[in-house]
Amino acid sequence: MAHDHTQVREFFGARAAGWDARFPDDGPAYAAAVAELGLRPGDAVLDAGCGTGRALPPLRDAVGERGTVLGADLTPEMLAAAVRSRRHRAGRLLLADVGRLPVRSEALDAVFGAGLIAHLPRPQENLRELARVVRPGGRLALFHPIGRAALAARQGRRITEDDLRAEPRLRPLLAGAGWRMESYTDEDTRFLALAVRAD
Repeated sequence: MAHDHTQVREFFGARAAGWDARFPDDGPAYAAAVAELGLRPGDAVLDAGCGTGRALPPLRDAVGERGTVLGADLTPEMLAAAVRSRRHRAGRLLLADVGRLPVRSEALDAVFGAGLIAHLPRPQENLRELARVVRPGGRLALFHPIGRAALAARQGRRITEDDLRAEPRLRPLLAGAGWRMESYTDEDTRFLALAVRAD
């Protein structure tokens, strides 16, 4: 997909109403990935590129009522779908570009990004912005409910090593943006890269 905000909005805007129906069984994968983020009660977390808000309920469960959950997305139709599904009750929704977040520096304990990395127009710069809003030692989860090979097959293409999610590309990309990769999983049933913000 071209890295242009207009195209991203058009792509996701046209699909927002039926998005959850296309992927009805992803809930447990989201919950498992959120659990690995290691959130604690009272933490503050951002779901970057939250879409229809599928991660918001497990994020709220993890941080509890005293915690803060934000969901940011570039596409108004996706946020409207999050409201229709009542997931907005789990967190505050922001119509925002993850490359320029309306969040103060070091305000958050963690960022969760499902399917995010492939849609970042300037990946290193955008990941650096995510690092800006997270405290030193805070965590980042880059997640997808299926792995790289399964996603490529679904899209009718072959997996390639120039994919930003390939470990040899992702690890230095994260390092250059202020993150240290802690773990990397790429299986048919999920993709999950966990990183810690460097001090």
